This record gives sequence, structure tokens and C-alpha cells, in this order.
Amino acid sequence: MIIVISFISCDNKNQVDLIVHNAGIYLVDDTFGVANAMAIKEGKIVATGSNEDIISKYEAKELLDAKQQFIFPGFIDAHAHFAPYAMDGWKIDLTGSTSFAEVLEKLPQTPNATTWIYGRGWDQNLWEVKALPDKTMLDYLYPTTPVFLKRVDGHAALVNQKVLDIAGIGPDFKIASGEIILKDGKPTGVLIDAAMSYVDAMIPGVEDEKAIGYMEDLQRRCHSVGLTSIHDCGITTNLFSILQQMEKDKKLTMNLFVLLSDSSAYYDEWLKNGIYKSDRLTMGGFKVYSDGALGSRGACLKSDYSDRNGWKGFMMSELSHFETLAKKLFNSKFQMCTHAIGDSANAYMLKTYANVLKGKNDRRWRIEHAQVVDVQDLHYFTDYSIIPSVQPTHATSDMVWAKDRLGFERMPFAYAYKSLLATNGWMPLGTDFPVESMNPIMTFYSAVARKNQDGKPDGGFQMKSALTREEAMRGMTIWAAKAAFQEKVRGSLEPGKVADFVIMSTDLMNVDENSLLDAFVSMTFVNGKSVYASP
Repeated sequence: MIIVISFISCDNKNQVDLIVHNAGIYLVDDTFGVANAMAIKEGKIVATGSNEDIISKYEAKELLDAKQQFIFPGFIDAHAHFAPYAMDGWKIDLTGSTSFAEVLEKLPQTPNATTWIYGRGWDQNLWEVKALPDKTMLDYLYPTTPVFLKRVDGHAALVNQKVLDIAGIGPDFKIASGEIILKDGKPTGVLIDAAMSYVDAMIPGVEDEKAIGYMEDLQRRCHSVGLTSIHDCGITTNLFSILQQMEKDKKLTMNLFVLLSDSSAYYDEWLKNGIYKSDRLTMGGFKVYSDGALGSRGACLKSDYSDRNGWKGFMMSELSHFETLAKKLFNSKFQMCTHAIGDSANAYMLKTYANVLKGKNDRRWRIEHAQVVDVQDLHYFTDYSIIPSVQPTHATSDMVWAKDRLGFERMPFAYAYKSLLATNGWMPLGTDFPVESMNPIMTFYSAVARKNQDGKPDGGFQMKSALTREEAMRGMTIWAAKAAFQEKVRGSLEPGKVADFVIMSTDLMNVDENSLLDAFVSMTFVNGKSVYASP
């Protein structure tokens, strides 16, 4: 246990608020140096060095003995869904269900006929029978109660007949950039992408007071795993206003870099207002969806899916939309950050970016996920300074079924993080939670070991694409900060930067690979203040 005690000195030393000492402090600076102590004043790092050097030069109101534990910059999740996930607080967690029967067991047995049942997190790839489910049992169990069960990737949902009736969805219902899965000419209840979103928008939300409570709960969970900053990818202006209220009420301890959703109304408003910055919040860009997800076969591929002949997936909007938007955002200071999974979607978005960026630049436009990128398209990242923003746990979650979707020949171009890193020499890492675990240790482990939480497969998955430990740590700290133009403020433990740091039980940089997942957070600090301490 770490002990914080009052520290009073009569010596004539420089006054600071906090000294942390007796630690192995990974600075994550240019040299990836290590110190043993650091001095902090008014929420910022004043100095780092040896125990003797710092204690001889500074005196503090508080002295924190780290007891030879290990300190890293606060972890930054470069791609997650903080505010939207917080709003799932009232929803049923279906994550990890090993069968559709288990999904049904988690649903209410005595529902209110007028209240929607909303669940999230099922994944048919975890089931013995890996086919998409249908609504038969939902119709039997819930004939009058609307049921909406969203898939883990957020790109598909299973609904019952009651929902189809409410939404007016029948066999002939058509919607661009989405699909109604049919069997024998009738809806099975599975809705893909835009069809799912069409229904999701009909479900009542929660009042702001409850929303803030959900966000506070999630914030505490994030701090408990060492997260101090998150890029919240694709939120509504309503959720952004709730975050602003939380900051005003001093309830927001997380640093959030917000990307607003792709909406013409938002562009009309925010392109006039410009980038928003406060102590805890930055709204610096827009999250755009080019295609769907690989798991639900909505990702847009150049050639047919290996397990669905004649099907290549789809783009989420007309191609002209992306071209017009890129030109519009180029004439602003905002970032364009585009979800792209399939090789066709990645190729199209890279070319669209290139057409407006013209050459090398410092706009830091991002391709989010970049899961399947044809090797002949990699040069666009380098030539036009486009940043791949990836989530290593996607590789180790998808590896058991990705080859079914892609086939043998395309697999080397999937989850190829080493090749993506080489394009610009730096690459931010994230989790995409709640699609994956929010724990940054899983990100680190998946990136370097290329194994899932069960330590599989032996020897790792496509190890040519593994990152070194230093690359993974930089991706979770300074490179993630750089992806939001914040590398001069946070992301490393250097004088002048905010004192966001995490104290770990384990030396992530040197411990045996098999022990990485046993690591836990002892304390988390934001702006030099403790926001989490382990029991």
C-alpha cells in the first residue's frame, strides 16, 4: 500500500505541492528515460530525477512513497465511446454470452409491456452455432414488449416483431447503407448498420440527471484502470452539453477530447464556432463512418466475403458525402476522423483525404481502425500524413473468425499494426470500448503478445504485426496525445506538462509476458490529484 504523509521541512528549498519518490518512473520522453522521483506544483510537473536530487532541492506539502512501484504517464485511450457507453447504464449487459440461450436468460422474465428492453454486447462468434440469431424466441417470450439487442460491435441488432411493427419494417422495407436480414422473404429481426440506427433513434433516452450519474460511475471505472484521458469518438451535441455541465459542476475529472457525430446540423453550428477548449474538454473534430463492421459483414471489401458469395459489404453514405465533407473540414481547423474497416473503405477514404490534403501536412486526419488495408494503399498514410488510429484488442478478439470473412490471401493485410506504424513512425492506440475491454493493460498485452485474455494462441497471432513494448506504451500515452494535438500538454512525464500519471504494481516494460495481465493500478492521478486508489 502507498502511504502519503505530511512533509514539513525547515530547509530553504523550492516549494511544491507533491513529491513522488522511491519509484521507477517511465518518463516516455524522447529517450524513454527513467527517473525515481518527481516534484509537482499546481497540477504540473516541475522536475524529475533521482530520489536524492528531487528531495534535496524541493520540499512539499505531501510526500508520496511509491514503495518501488512503477509509474507511467496517465493512459490515454485514443478511440473509445465514453459518453455513449455511460448512457448504457440502464441497459442489459450481454457481453460474453456464450449462447443465444444465455442471452435470453439475462433478459427480464416479467417485463413491462410499455418499456423497451434494451441489451447490448452479444456476439454470435462466441457461440457454438455462429450464425446470426433470429427473433423467433423473442416473439414468443415478448409478444407485446419491444426488445432491442445490439451486437457487441454496435453495427447490428436483433429485434422482435413488436419493434418491427413500431418501426414499420417489413419485407419490402429499404434503407440506404443498411440491411434487413431476410429468411424465406421475411425479416429475421436482424438489422445491420443504418437499419439498426433507424430503430435505435426511436428508443427513449434518459434525463440529464441520470445521465450525469452514469457518466460519474463510468469515470470512476476508467480511473481504476489508469485512464486519465479519452478520445470520445462520435457523440451528440446533447451529450457534449452534459459533459460541459459536469465540468461546470466540478464533477468531471477525466480529460476528454471529443469528436462530434457526422451531422449536417453540427457542421453548420461548429464550423462557425471553431474548436472548443476548456480545462477538461476539447471538441476538435468529427467522427465519420465510411463502412460497417467485419463481424456483421458490413465492412466494405474490394472482393466478396469469403463466407458470403456475392457480398462485399457497403459504404455508410453516398461517396459524394465524404468528398464534400473532406473539402469542408479542410477549410476549418477541425480533424476528420473516419471509421474504416474493409480494404475498399480504407482505400476510398485514403484517396478522398489525399485529394484535399494534397501532400504532407500537420492536420493529423485519422483513419479509425484501419483493420484491413491493401498493401498497395499503405503509401497514402505516408504521402499525405494520414494517421492510422488502431485498437490492438480488435486483432485478438477477431482472430478466431476473421479468416472466415477474409480468406487466407487477405489475412496478412488485416490488423497489420507494424506496417501501419511504419507509415508515419507514430500511431495512437485505443480500445474502442465498450466493443472491447476498457483496460489499457489488455491493449498493451494484445499489441505486444498478440494474444487474447486467455493467453491464446500459443506463439501469438500474426506476430510480424506485433509492436514492441516501447511502441505500445508510446501509443497509449504520447502518441495518443499527439493524435489530439495535445503532446505539449500531456502524454509524457516532463517538466511543464500536467501531472497525469498512474502507479502500477508491475513493471510493464520488463515483466515476463505471462504476468502482464496480472498487473493492476495502485493509484491514478489527474493534474497532480489522486482520482483513484486501490483498496
